[in-house]
Amino acid sequence: MDESMETFVPLTFRRRGVQRVATDERSVHDVTLLDGVARAFYWQHLLDTGAMQSGSAIARAEKLHHSVVNELLRLTLLAPDIIEQFMAGKQPRRLTLMWFQRNRLMVDWQAQRQLMATFEEDV
Repeated sequence: MDESMETFVPLTFRRRGVQRVATDERSVHDVTLLDGVARAFYWQHLLDTGAMQSGSAIARAEKLHHSVVNELLRLTLLAPDIIEQFMAGKQPRRLTLMWFQRNRLMVDWQAQRQLMATFEEDV
């Protein structure tokens, strides 16, 4: 049984510094951040189903340092509405994948929303 689903979103890819971004008329999608979120949820699925035993096993299979896998897995703790903002291209510009890799992420969703608000104030 194939549970995959596809969707089409009309986007144009541009460079913003060293990062790839996708733009449409209303928003800017941080493709690097979205890729990180997608990988995190895929890896979490592998752990949940028992296909992989640990983040270290995923890192070995993906030929990555184990810290990269563990840093990205934290993205699965993001509040659903924050992930929706990312997918809509409405994330604060300075809130990048690198920021998530270098900073702790609060587990509390309300604290995450407050953090997002501080990034939006800086714009």
